Amino acid sequence: MSKMDGLRAMREARYEAARKGTTAATPRPKAAAPAKSKPEKAPVAPEATDELCGHKAISGRTCTREKGHAAKSHRYA
Repeated sequence: MSKMDGLRAMREARYEAARKGTTAATPRPKAAAPAKSKPEKAPVAPEATDELCGHKAISGRTCTREKGHAAKSHRYA
């Protein structure tokens, strides 16, 4: 059986199941439940200092956010 024949058979089986008002012809396997772990700690806010992040952009500008900022992006000036 070719790939297209298999796809056609699956499509026809779904069509028949929908026509009869039942669910899909082949049951799907259930996903495994994720393992429970300890909740992660909230990110600690950086200390209130005048120290800047200092990340350099390709253009040569530096980040003006505080050092160790939690934001994913940098702010250049």
